[in-house]
Amino acid sequence: MERYDALFRLYDEFDTDTLRAYKDFVDLFPPVDSRVALDHWQSASDDMEDRKDAIRDAFDAGETYADVAAHATRDQAFTALDLYNSYGRPVNALVLDVDETLRSAGGTDNEIPRETLHLLTEFHERGVPIVVCTGQTLENVKGFAIQGLGNALVHSGDVSIVYEAGTGVFTPGHGADTKRLLYEDLDEEIRDAFDEIRSRVLSDAPEELRRCTHLQGNEFNVTMKPNFETGSPDAVAVIDDALVHMLNLLGETVAGEGASAGPDWARAHYAAEDPEIRGVLESRDDTADCDPADVPEDVRATFERVDVAYYEGDAAEIGSLELNKVVGVEAALEVLGVDDPFALVMGDSKSDLRVMKWVAEHDAGIAAAPEHASRDVLDHVIRTDELIFDRGKAGDVLRTVYALDRLASLG
Repeated sequence: MERYDALFRLYDEFDTDTLRAYKDFVDLFPPVDSRVALDHWQSASDDMEDRKDAIRDAFDAGETYADVAAHATRDQAFTALDLYNSYGRPVNALVLDVDETLRSAGGTDNEIPRETLHLLTEFHERGVPIVVCTGQTLENVKGFAIQGLGNALVHSGDVSIVYEAGTGVFTPGHGADTKRLLYEDLDEEIRDAFDEIRSRVLSDAPEELRRCTHLQGNEFNVTMKPNFETGSPDAVAVIDDALVHMLNLLGETVAGEGASAGPDWARAHYAAEDPEIRGVLESRDDTADCDPADVPEDVRATFERVDVAYYEGDAAEIGSLELNKVVGVEAALEVLGVDDPFALVMGDSKSDLRVMKWVAEHDAGIAAAPEHASRDVLDHVIRTDELIFDRGKAGDVLRTVYALDRLASLG
């Protein structure tokens, strides 16, 4: 109870809200060429240090408690201590989805907030590796990572990018392990099927679908994206069309020439596997004319190795079930040298849920999700540690975990 008593005293006796406001101002102050502004910044910095000194003098572990107070609200600090008492260890890796997690089209204008970026640099400075785990292409992720975090941090050897939902891992500064193309480990049958689907997905699409979608520039996965604003009614409609088209094409490819039932087999199989896919097919009256049990064994065996993902109004994607974010994260942590991970996993979608379940099953971390995450993700997070954050407020969870790590350092 000593630490709880110390936190009660910290937040009752000291104006931590003002301290935190000074800290945020000092950290996030933009570069300006103004003597008045710089004097204001210096005054705020001095006041912040005075307030931290008062806390340092009041506690045996004053430096730690001053740092906690400067980063975390009262609720965040007590949540951090609860987490430490539950798990008994600090977080030693961050595994972070990007879209609708670190940034949100509806909450941050699709930009990662400066507060979040700065918190990530603070974790980096404390030696915590960062794994960016996304369905985006490597070039897209590298671009905004370098822009937001800086070239030196991204190439420090402590940052890894799991891209295309686990088909590849990029970890600068690790020699031959810098780029690992995990899809090259798949057998020839699967790689040939993906090559055929990729070559036909646009050319075989109806004219309206070709006009309203584009292919994401992936190395392996086949992803159709809308030529409309993500989540808009037009985007929802065209991605529904894309999903049906991709299911039909997958069925044709796997069944082979002469098997006209291939598209039906694919729709039957994946509707049985995924309620969201079934819902799209039912809403369009595109359900299969057969049962999943009617799918031939050899065709079913291939379907069971191929993932069809549907993200309403955002993307329809075909990927490999043998390659997912879990496989990518495991590879990234191996390259980073994290042998005994206890990671914070933040995400919003089914692909992130796989990583969350993996860390839960292996006692290897905790999970957090935005309030607008998929229902299954929210169910999992609520059942575990209830780390739900507001849209665009990933920094709130990062502050909690920062406090967890600082409190854990007290032993």
